[in-house]
Amino acid sequence: MPRTDTAGPIAPPATAAVELAGVRVTYGTAKAPVTALDGVDVRIHPGEFVVLVGPSGCGKTSLLRVVAGFEQPTSGAARVRGALPRPGVGAGVVFQQPRLFPWRTVGGNLRFALARLGVPRAERAGRIAELLERVGLPGTAGRRTWELSGGQQQRVALARALAAEPELLLMDEPFAALDALTRERLQEEVRALAGRLGTTVLFVTHSAEEAVLLGSRVLVMAAGPGRVVAELPVGLDRDPETDVAALRASPEFARLRGRLTEIMRG
Repeated sequence: MPRTDTAGPIAPPATAAVELAGVRVTYGTAKAPVTALDGVDVRIHPGEFVVLVGPSGCGKTSLLRVVAGFEQPTSGAARVRGALPRPGVGAGVVFQQPRLFPWRTVGGNLRFALARLGVPRAERAGRIAELLERVGLPGTAGRRTWELSGGQQQRVALARALAAEPELLLMDEPFAALDALTRERLQEEVRALAGRLGTTVLFVTHSAEEAVLLGSRVLVMAAGPGRVVAELPVGLDRDPETDVAALRASPEFARLRGRLTEIMRG
């Protein structure tokens, strides 16, 4: 069992938002297999913001892809709200790169997603305006994606993921390619957004600071093969109206960041 820094047990709900039991993922051939994940057990409660941290090659993205239904475990079981994960069903996914259609406007990208979700044509304009307001980009529906900054494009990608009103949001290092200031602003927006909507989030990062700021719980992974070796509950204030600048400067934030860094190095 992975070690934990928790003060006491938390009674889990009857149905987990995400549950992985003995998940193993192997790539390559029978003669030269590469084990990306081995014996991974994870249970995520509805409404939790769980962050995965660990070195490159430890299987963070593979784990996320299993939860998204993009690939099947070689052995073990994966469930999302008690059912087998299926791509595009019940989970929104935000990648490291926005992956927008460059020939479409901002609104066109969101309109395409809404059409695939079966949203009636008459309702799409209103939904687009609501989604852009939600991610802090009001009035940008008519702009071309290439006219936006990297941070703005990532917000559009987030709005597209939220279009399906998913109960589960999967984010794979979505801010890694952004400058420090934009990254901090988007961290704060995602933290507040998840708090307001009560969305369950599984977030991948390499950064101890980002993990402590965003997560209600952090899972630490190690490679060779990929497995969860520790977890750190984060007891910081999760009110969407929290002053995040003050939170970053608090002694408890520094303590948790230091503790997580120590675990990751160990």
